[in-house]
Amino acid sequence: MKTIDFGFIFLLVSVFSLSISSSGINPKYGRSTTFMARFPSSSIVVDQPEQQLSVSSKNNQLYRTKYFTQTLDHFNYNPHSYQTFQQRYLINDTFWGGVHGTENKKIKNAPIFVYTGNEGYIDWFAQNTGFMFEKAPHFKALLVFIEHRFYGKSIPFGGDKEIAYSNATTLGYLSSTQALADYATLIIDLKRNLSSIDSPVVLFGGSYGGMLAAWFRLKYPHVAIGALASSAPILNFENIMSPYSFNDIISQDFRSESENCYKVIKGSWQHIEDTANKPGGLQLLRKSFKICKNHISASSLENWLYTAYVYTAMTDYPTPSNFLSPLPAYPVKQMCKAIDDSKVSGNDILAKLYGAANVYYNSSGTATCFDLDDDSDPHGLEEWTWQACTEMVMPTSGNNKESMFPASEYDYNDRATYCKSMFDIEPRPNWITTEFGGHDIKVVLKRFASNIIFFNGLRDPWSGGGVLKNISNSIISIVAEEGAHHVDLRYSSKEDPKWLQDVRKSEVEIIEKWISQYYDDLARS
Repeated sequence: MKTIDFGFIFLLVSVFSLSISSSGINPKYGRSTTFMARFPSSSIVVDQPEQQLSVSSKNNQLYRTKYFTQTLDHFNYNPHSYQTFQQRYLINDTFWGGVHGTENKKIKNAPIFVYTGNEGYIDWFAQNTGFMFEKAPHFKALLVFIEHRFYGKSIPFGGDKEIAYSNATTLGYLSSTQALADYATLIIDLKRNLSSIDSPVVLFGGSYGGMLAAWFRLKYPHVAIGALASSAPILNFENIMSPYSFNDIISQDFRSESENCYKVIKGSWQHIEDTANKPGGLQLLRKSFKICKNHISASSLENWLYTAYVYTAMTDYPTPSNFLSPLPAYPVKQMCKAIDDSKVSGNDILAKLYGAANVYYNSSGTATCFDLDDDSDPHGLEEWTWQACTEMVMPTSGNNKESMFPASEYDYNDRATYCKSMFDIEPRPNWITTEFGGHDIKVVLKRFASNIIFFNGLRDPWSGGGVLKNISNSIISIVAEEGAHHVDLRYSSKEDPKWLQDVRKSEVEIIEKWISQYYDDLARS
């Protein structure tokens, strides 16, 4: 089974930096207490064919799919650099004002909103970024969602994944810097073809896409006038932030709902190990968690539970969601209710854990068993492993004694060993801070940067690596104490709490100022 480390997933993506060392017994490195989460997929076996993630009715026919002939290598001039590939992008001009008048003898073009694609299918991100669709009429904006190279249908080398993913020679063209250059090239060409050179471009992105949006604004300020970087942990590199913060936040999410819930989960890992080591223990675990009759081990079950806790904390939204998995509103609260349920015997820890796992894996109640050996990848996240083995080295796997997960230390050597065996390469843990910065960010960005919104919800474990304070009058941090992973970019709902409505209102007002200032500057030029 090809297990995907949660740190490789990064979502909202986002996905998503935990240690790559395997959990359970590793004959070479000994027992690791670091769990590896996997992307939620078809690990549920139901009575009927599993339903695929459907396009929201709000999105139906709201975008057209197009392709752009993109350069393979923007930074070299050897013969291979001039190869091209077809890069997919989605476009919606339903509300675009185009060239809609003159002001001070200058042509005034309506804005273009661009989503900087994450590590997966671009249509998946478009379907879950309702904020852009909802605000397009207000701004008369053109919407563009650009797919990241090597993901979805934007595959170099003739679109052949077997070739593109075959080795480090071909995968070497997959990097954040190449992706940003892709976006700049496509945006400039699109504006030229639309005869809209003076249209202001505003970037949007969540998770890794949010990081790209912020970095794009720093690297290509002549192309985009501003960026909304939602849940973008741009400080999660090179020991800028504590490697304990990620799991600390997850632990606090659960502990804030119920001290008993937190304690049950904290003590469950040893209970699972002890049960598995008893005669008939694995059979008991299989029965207790309704695991399908193929593969089961203590470590695979722990990974499965860990995945549920991590993704539930990330998507602890105030309204029902279907981003990573169908979930009710406030799913962490629902998990803790299941664990605290007085109807479940106080000594039956496995039953309590099963109830919690059901919130994430079986909200429909149609599952007949759960497949721990499933390795499907419905959202096309596979090649994040390469990025996490090269430049996206994010230390987040530490667990202190207060964590609800077993105590562990982040060890870069685990990552390096895995990447050497997987790709025969050595990670570059300092490259992101070299290329984009991160150290002394308040001082550095204040000197030259402008027009970036950093949104972070403090219930999101990735917020530990986010920008949580204003840097200047135009580099704004919006922090929501009850917010989860890029919750601000989701479709709005009449059930949205006031704090979330206020967040979106503030973001709109800031973007309005950027665009107004751009038009004023253009008129004076």
